[in-house]
Amino acid sequence: MRELTYAAAVAEALREEMERDEKVFRIGEDIGGVREADDLFAEFQKHRVWQTPISESGFTGLAVGAAAKGLRPVVDIMYCDFVSVAMDQICNQAAKIALMSGGSVKVPLVIKTPAGSGTREGGHHSGSHEAWFMHTPGLKVVMPATPADAKGLMKSAIRDDGPVIYIQHRLLHPTTGPVPEGDHLVPLGEAKVQRPGTQVTVAAASYATIKCLAAARELEGEIDVEVLDLRSLVPLDLKALLASVGKTGRLLVVHDAPERAGAGAEIVRRVAQHGWELLQAPPRVLGGRNIAMPYSPPLEDWCIPQTQDIVAAIREMVA
Repeated sequence: MRELTYAAAVAEALREEMERDEKVFRIGEDIGGVREADDLFAEFQKHRVWQTPISESGFTGLAVGAAAKGLRPVVDIMYCDFVSVAMDQICNQAAKIALMSGGSVKVPLVIKTPAGSGTREGGHHSGSHEAWFMHTPGLKVVMPATPADAKGLMKSAIRDDGPVIYIQHRLLHPTTGPVPEGDHLVPLGEAKVQRPGTQVTVAAASYATIKCLAAARELEGEIDVEVLDLRSLVPLDLKALLASVGKTGRLLVVHDAPERAGAGAEIVRRVAQHGWELLQAPPRVLGGRNIAMPYSPPLEDWCIPQTQDIVAAIREMVA
């Protein structure tokens, strides 16, 4: 199978969906040769790729209205931190329209945004805000970790009839991996075992999955670690989580976002509620510190779990 970078896989999904369905259009910041591997801006510019000023509340609101009228917009917000100025459009409008109209008005909208730290860009450009959206009824949240899933989840998100928040960690963009050609779709809400194991389940999404796999490799021969790539946080594949915990008896959830009230807390709650009898040890969350991200590289690294932190947490849980 040919290999693509994560960024190229996302661009391929967008191109294929725009070619397949003329209702798909893109609007937002840094579209074109700035962020994408392929120049979709040049090909579809006339009617279907709108490069905007920095005006997130305006173009997100336009996209919500367009989606409600039957189009399928993909909104590009340059940094996940910038969604805060468009929260009314996302959480108070897009997420509620279908619910408040009794399902008569659908909002097939994708909000695509890079997130995460590690690029030394400070507190306004390094946020991991998936929990904001997980807390909002009516939104789906996906966080692919591999190029193949980046393509497959983008295509599924565009075809979904509800608003989907598509979060891509910036450090994943240059990573490479096998990507199926053609109509490759990954269902929303389906986790994947990236590495089978028997002694502890480590669940993660996005770039945290890559660090968990590195930790599992480091522990090879010492502790048999299963790495479960959640891929979607809403809907959450609880069945896969329980199946994995049923095999290992232990659960560690890892994410870069602050630990307090984060995705990990919700995942542990769901597993404890539905699979308490499967656990042989208390489940644990390893997340980021409750602090705005600093510019300083060593301080930034200190704020989020690194591979060695994951290794140490696994050893403590299995000891």
